[in-house]
Amino acid sequence: MDTAGRVDALMEGLRADLVRLAEIPSVACPGFPEEPVHAAHDLLVELLRGVGVEHIERIDLPGTAPVIFAEIPPPDPAAPTVLLYSHYDVQPAGDEKLWLSPPFEPTPIEGGLRARGIADDKANVIAHLGMLRAYEGRPPVGVKIVFEGQEEYGSPFDAYPPTDPERFACDAMVIADLGNLRPGTPTLTTGLRGAADVIVEARTLTEPRHSGEFGGAAPDALLVLLKALATLHDVHGDVAVEGLWREAWSGAGYTEDEFRELAGVGEELPLMGSGTLGERLWSGPAITVVGLDAPSVDHATSAVVPYARAKLNLRFHPRQDPREALSALVEHLRVLRPYGVPLTVTPGDTGPGFEAVTGGPAYRAALDALACAWGTQPAYIATGGSIPLVNGLARAAPDAEVLLFGAQDNLCNLHAPNERVLLSELRNTVVAMCAFVENYASRAAEDRAKTNG
Repeated sequence: MDTAGRVDALMEGLRADLVRLAEIPSVACPGFPEEPVHAAHDLLVELLRGVGVEHIERIDLPGTAPVIFAEIPPPDPAAPTVLLYSHYDVQPAGDEKLWLSPPFEPTPIEGGLRARGIADDKANVIAHLGMLRAYEGRPPVGVKIVFEGQEEYGSPFDAYPPTDPERFACDAMVIADLGNLRPGTPTLTTGLRGAADVIVEARTLTEPRHSGEFGGAAPDALLVLLKALATLHDVHGDVAVEGLWREAWSGAGYTEDEFRELAGVGEELPLMGSGTLGERLWSGPAITVVGLDAPSVDHATSAVVPYARAKLNLRFHPRQDPREALSALVEHLRVLRPYGVPLTVTPGDTGPGFEAVTGGPAYRAALDALACAWGTQPAYIATGGSIPLVNGLARAAPDAEVLLFGAQDNLCNLHAPNERVLLSELRNTVVAMCAFVENYASRAAEDRAKTNG
């Protein structure tokens, strides 16, 4: 039986295990019970043992959920080793009234299943297991498995791999925490934008003052802040902060109609910025006002506002140094004097972006594998989101090729109500992972033969 046939024979069991895993409300955010997170951990250990994985460890770090680390030795010492990553925690369900079915009761839909976390990232966990089952636990490469339990909230594990590089040493990594540009379009993600937070404040009066008596001369802190925020973008909506990188995007991208549907932007409204959507979303910067402290409309009084504060989220080019990007935004704000008023600017957390090296044997093997699984040539994209652990793993294994693909697609409603996964995407991802390890092992053997030739 060929690879696709073996995977097809496994799909009923993989679907059942995905349902079991998605039934567990494994939210690892503060305020949620720990027991479901540990239950998901224990189920995955059970499933790994069931496929014949013998070496399984639990990594416990302060302040985070347990990490599953498992290892299958290579079939021969010369075979390459591939690290497989996914996470078993999920986002909170949010407002359950917006769901068409209970978020932790996996529900059949046309072509797939609906549940919180079923795409992000439990389908990808199951895809890794599916590849191992297809080879009865003995794939043609060495395998290291990392299943994380607190990715969605953030975890000290992000910084752990470089402290233990031998454990994470490998020749290639498959980071399965994302997926295809759209269903049916096999996609490799080659870049992740970096992220940083900044808080900017304006203080003008000791306390509110009557707007009729003092308005017009007393400096309004909210107007000061709004004038400062307005300098962050030009008339087109492009970021106007000097020092933030932007370059042309040459990969695949959304159509404008796709993006409008995904973002919920009506046809009557323009999109912000200029240039291709790839530039605006992936290879250029974005600055978003994600929070604002000011009097609410419902509780407003006729008074000059003495204090206002905003939190900004910056996304920057995958290759730009995070300190350089953060500094560019901080300095832009610090030199402003809206209506002569200085601002208080406080830099917050920052995380680096990532750009994968392409063209190596693992990358070529992955391109062929994706084409084999979906029957069409793969695209490459970047993403504006971030996966902080990728940089930690890349520092631990600096010579390893990093491949980002998986069973999600950009229409799956991750982090939103009614998250879903398509079983065709899960099936094809398992086929692609099988084809990848076969291709990669074969290419490595050919390279050894040429070297020894």
